[in-house]
Amino acid sequence: MSQLQPLVEQEVAPLTVVAPHRRGRLRVPGWLSLLLANPKSRFGLTLVAFMVFVALIAPWISVSNPTEFNLLAARQAPSWHHLFGTTDQGSDIFSQVALGTRRSLILGAAAALLATTLAATLGILAAYCGGIVDELINFLTSVFLVIPTIPLLIVISGYLSNRGMLTMVLVLGLTLWAFEARILRGQALSLRSRDFVLAAKTAGESTWRIVFGELMPNMISRIAAAFVLVFYIALLVDAGLEFLGLGDTSHVSWGMVLYWAQTNSTVLQGEWWPFLFPGLALVITVVGLVFLLAGIDEISNPRLRRSR
Repeated sequence: MSQLQPLVEQEVAPLTVVAPHRRGRLRVPGWLSLLLANPKSRFGLTLVAFMVFVALIAPWISVSNPTEFNLLAARQAPSWHHLFGTTDQGSDIFSQVALGTRRSLILGAAAALLATTLAATLGILAAYCGGIVDELINFLTSVFLVIPTIPLLIVISGYLSNRGMLTMVLVLGLTLWAFEARILRGQALSLRSRDFVLAAKTAGESTWRIVFGELMPNMISRIAAAFVLVFYIALLVDAGLEFLGLGDTSHVSWGMVLYWAQTNSTVLQGEWWPFLFPGLALVITVVGLVFLLAGIDEISNPRLRRSR
């Protein structure tokens, strides 16, 4: 018995060492590994993650009041003291762009979340229920598709007394959902006759349980693509409205920096930096979202996948 004990210890000891190592291994989520494996989505995620990082650390890398006037430092070109230069009133443009990143990303994400939620819920519900529900939702969708979004937003923003972030999120979210609702409805129509949906009906599941528990999880890639698409459209539309002077001038954002640069005619005075840096921040974010959307399309669409 004493001769067999060392052999038993040699066989058991490796198991006691390896097991905790396997339990503590960090696993990457499947959806993230798919996005990182695709070159386009990986590049897009890198750009978007960089802008999110800038938004998170914005209060620590910017001055306390980016709109404070300092006429002694007015119209300075980019330097070590002012990385992005200063405005005609001496405000630091680097601080304005950094803090504007936080507001612009939050506004775009919130508007995209609202629009995607409406599009997914109404589109899938219309496809599954059919009948009068489908006709009513199709009529509502057609109305919002016919109405031009940009002129409608200009009229609404012009008559609103409060143009804060909540107002812009509601206006953008309630006007950008229609085209995605039509796409999601078409995809849901191809899924409602599948076996898992028929099995859920046979089991007596409710309509909301089938819509949110059966159909929507099988359309998650298209819903994610809709969120990214509405995200960058909301960013561009919001920046365009603010550039036209229809935003909240008391807050700092990329569109408001461009608006004040246009109002002060900085380009005519030879000052290119008030236009370049906020525009570059907007371009980086939109390009990252576009590449992320292209990567999601390649992953979810078999026709676009490359043979390995």
